Amino acid sequence: MASDFENSPPKMKPTLDKDLSKISYMEQASGTFGRALLLPGLAIIFIAACAAITMGLTNDQPGSLMIAAAAAIGAYMAINIGANDVANNVGPAVGSKALTLVGALIIAAICESAGALLAGGDVVGTISKGIVDREAVSDPRVFTLLMMSALISAAVWINLATLLGAPVSTTHSIVGGVAGAGIAAAGFMAVDWSEMARIAASWVISPFLGGLIAAIFLAFIKIMIIYRDDKIAAARRWVPVLVAIMAGAFAAYLALKGLKKIDFVKDAIQGDVLKALAVGGVFAILTWIISAPLIKRQSEGMENRNRSLRTLFKIPLIFSAALLSFAHGANDVANAIGPLAAIVSTVQDGLVAEKVDIPLWVMMIGALGISFGLALFGPKLINMVGAQITKLNPMRAFCVALSAAITVIIASWLALPVSSTHIAVGGVFGVGFFREWYTANSKRRRRYIRRTAGRRTEEEAAISPDMKRQRRLVRRHHFLTIIAAWLITVPMAGLLSGGIFILLSSVVR
Repeated sequence: MASDFENSPPKMKPTLDKDLSKISYMEQASGTFGRALLLPGLAIIFIAACAAITMGLTNDQPGSLMIAAAAAIGAYMAINIGANDVANNVGPAVGSKALTLVGALIIAAICESAGALLAGGDVVGTISKGIVDREAVSDPRVFTLLMMSALISAAVWINLATLLGAPVSTTHSIVGGVAGAGIAAAGFMAVDWSEMARIAASWVISPFLGGLIAAIFLAFIKIMIIYRDDKIAAARRWVPVLVAIMAGAFAAYLALKGLKKIDFVKDAIQGDVLKALAVGGVFAILTWIISAPLIKRQSEGMENRNRSLRTLFKIPLIFSAALLSFAHGANDVANAIGPLAAIVSTVQDGLVAEKVDIPLWVMMIGALGISFGLALFGPKLINMVGAQITKLNPMRAFCVALSAAITVIIASWLALPVSSTHIAVGGVFGVGFFREWYTANSKRRRRYIRRTAGRRTEEEAAISPDMKRQRRLVRRHHFLTIIAAWLITVPMAGLLSGGIFILLSSVVR
């Protein structure tokens, strides 16, 4: 009896069990809550540090408190750009599994910072895109509050869009913010509505061009490489050509848009699309000469399968993600630090200039803020763009990256305002919708499958309409959410900015 009693498990009172369970649940809940607060807490520390350092740098200058407040807002804007906009550059590479999420974050952070610091502009216009008449807001106090309102509203809207999982245009956000504050400050006539109409047109132009070009290249890859009896031989012929086109497109893109601090490039190109294309042509030829033997050597011994083709596209796709991030850092950092530089110049000089120099510490806030936002909050949008809209592999993702560079060049040639976000996401949509159409309608695909997979085509033909709708290759929910966010970006940012301007005007005398 004694041994049985000693070996029996200890009994606990029901009330004690309940209390211990409650404690366990509370510990789990507090841990989850703490992790949820960690990332915003780090962001707040970064913003506070930017404000404190700015206060130290400008302590002996007029308006140092206003400049420090603007630096905090600029840091917040930069964090949100990193969280939302950078996903378009590396998302396809992550979704196609050419890059891991950690690898993509490292590459994007380095290239974004390098693009901002090495190739970002030294000078920025004080009125974004010229949408507000500078004479209408020539009073330094009014102009400073306008820029602060635009920064706050754009950052808040991008933050909300990130929480909703919608990649939106940071350029459109800041444009809407400037327009809304401009209307609140000087009335509707202060806004150049013809320029606003051009920007609104880009809502359609950017994703359509990006999607069309991505679909064209995917069609080429399917016809000339994938649905060929000897895929490897076709890849040896055409992959070097595609890589050369990519290298030429990015060289032209960077020469045209992204090398503002390299004087001999800037002076030689001077925004001339034909000169940029000539530079791109030289790089394309050199890349083809180098890549053709490398692709041939890499493809030796490969099986005649699509999996082998994906391997050949991985390295070019990684390079394209890095180049897109570099170009984005060079160009879009102005969305964060442009208004901040304008505020600094106006507060210190007491007048509204047409263009202002960008101090190095201002550029550092933009570059580090974008990288910080990417590392803390970027994974959500990277997964959205890379995996949740449609399924990507290295070949499809390569088409998306290539379309981004080519679309910017075409838009510059036609003097059309476009959004890099809309182009990249439009490329993802284009690839997905083209695959839907091609799968349902391509006779070449059916003939190829009939030869290689027997009765698979007949089995696919017997699928019911309901089943076909379930097998759509683009998720309609994400498509509609993103389109809706695009459409309301400018008006939402404008409404927020107008309200913030009125509030600041009543507080700051």
